[in-house]
Amino acid sequence: MPVHMQSFVRSVTFDQARLDRLARAILSDVGETSAELGILFVGDQRMRGFNRQYRGKDRTTDVLAFAMREGPHSSEILLGDVVIAVPTAARQARKGQRSLDEELTVLLVHGVLHLCGYDHERSEKEARRMHRQERKILRSLARLPKRTNFTSHGSTASKSGTRSMGVSHRGFHG
Repeated sequence: MPVHMQSFVRSVTFDQARLDRLARAILSDVGETSAELGILFVGDQRMRGFNRQYRGKDRTTDVLAFAMREGPHSSEILLGDVVIAVPTAARQARKGQRSLDEELTVLLVHGVLHLCGYDHERSEKEARRMHRQERKILRSLARLPKRTNFTSHGSTASKSGTRSMGVSHRGFHG
């Protein structure tokens, strides 16, 4: 289950190695052990551009998901890309009185679930279903051993480009 991670954020430090491990655990939890996932960390301006281009909303958001298993060019191997706005995540973490790592984990889980077909905007029933699955995965992740391997920007692997199919978002909650 390859996870490709790239960061364009220089002003905020977060643990990319931890997020890589968590992404693999999330993929395992959702039964996507052979899936390929891209994770892109961006600033608010870049996220606003993505949100405007792909969703027609001229504002930043915290997470976007670009699914590769929808539409005519569907892929069996590529699950898709999750794009996270780190400055927005940092503000949400402060407001929610949790760490940036915790907020990034929640956003990553949320984005991956969107890639797997969950959509809280579809209906109240679907929102409850997605929320239950998020809680289940977050409980599972809480049992993983924690390491403190902090890195700043940069990553071990990169994936260029962003896909335009199946765009979902979590939105700025708060």
